[in-house]
Amino acid sequence: MIGSKRIWRGDGRFDVAQNGVVIIGAGLCGGNAAVTLREEGYRERIVLIGDEPEAPFGRPPLSKTYLRGEEDLSGWMVKPGDWYADNDVERLHTRVTAVDTPSHQVTLSGGKHVPYDGLLLATGGRNRKLSIPGVDLPGVFSLRTVAECEAIKQAARKGSHAVVVGMGFIGSEVAASLRQLGVSVTAVFTEKGPLARVLGEEVGAVLAGIHREKGVELLPDDGVSAFTGDSRVEQVITRKGTRLGCDFAVVGAGIEPAVDILHGTPVAVDNGVVVDEMCRTSVGDVYAAGDVANHLHPILGRLRVEHYNNAERHGRAAARSMLSKGEPYTDIHSFWSDQYEHSIEYIGYARRWDELVMRGSLEERAFVGFYLEGGRVRAAVGLNRGGDPEADEEGELAAARILIREAAVVDKAQLADDVLGEERFSESLTLEDLQFLFAE
Repeated sequence: MIGSKRIWRGDGRFDVAQNGVVIIGAGLCGGNAAVTLREEGYRERIVLIGDEPEAPFGRPPLSKTYLRGEEDLSGWMVKPGDWYADNDVERLHTRVTAVDTPSHQVTLSGGKHVPYDGLLLATGGRNRKLSIPGVDLPGVFSLRTVAECEAIKQAARKGSHAVVVGMGFIGSEVAASLRQLGVSVTAVFTEKGPLARVLGEEVGAVLAGIHREKGVELLPDDGVSAFTGDSRVEQVITRKGTRLGCDFAVVGAGIEPAVDILHGTPVAVDNGVVVDEMCRTSVGDVYAAGDVANHLHPILGRLRVEHYNNAERHGRAAARSMLSKGEPYTDIHSFWSDQYEHSIEYIGYARRWDELVMRGSLEERAFVGFYLEGGRVRAAVGLNRGGDPEADEEGELAAARILIREAAVVDKAQLADDVLGEERFSESLTLEDLQFLFAE
């Protein structure tokens, strides 16, 4: 719960000093936390600190529709920009340089100190930077902010050539968007196929076929050793020695949790800020949520997730926890990715799996895959099938959520039965009705 300081007035009474809540990170997670605090009746000071000028918003369109100029960001805002002032939420466009937990205050880049009763770390992540020659040349881009997206837009002229480094979510979506903009694309990545590290090589091979059909040149099992050029990037050199001419490059090497401001503090850090199932850190009155939080999940174990749905919900969960209104965070994580006309939906979390049970058709690019460990469903992926697990309550992926939550051993034959299984899935979304999938 948020603490407070008691100040002696000298007349036999105490005043309670309400420094309020400071939220470091004004993205989707931090914005949702601020909104939830107000919705839950918190009336003290809220200070929302971030180094990006935009009001809190969701980043998914930056690699897709916004990059292609198909929509603006208004539909992705947590709240309209004027909501914050109207609801007494102070937005500070600056950076935090230090956190002093004993004195309950943070230091801003200009040297100003901001005190707090409760602190939420929603710092998210920063783009992982390659440690190779030429990475700082003009024309070598990464993508996380609106400004970075605008820079890529300016470079993405029809007929130009781009090298995309990495084919995880950002790299795959950027490659797809650039092709849709008429840009020639070569993708260099270390895995066997796009998204193979997360979804497996079988699914990665399907996605590779999609990208190749759309004209992307794929260079798997390779990496980048240098960017070269006089005043701007002109060539990318791969580890295998291939030289790729280009007009610009986009690096999608993943993100690192933004924890630098915690160096020297007692806040435990290990692949992000370590928190329990209530978003509490190792230090009283300090909480963390979103991309930066390595959180203890009662079902999925300890993990750190870098996706829209978690940032939104974890921020809200942290706010309620700060008000002693929270419950253990048990959300079964999900995410999506749109590439060309194809839709990928995923639910659960599987670092590893013993078997991938497929239903549907890999050849027709319409299937649901179930990631099993010890006979239990840990995660599921749908390509052009299975429904949105957050919206389609009668979809196969919504049913998969129940299987993941229950962690029961399943009957693999029933799980893979495309005819019987799909019919019963669409009609049976209670635990009792899904018993036909459980092993005897």
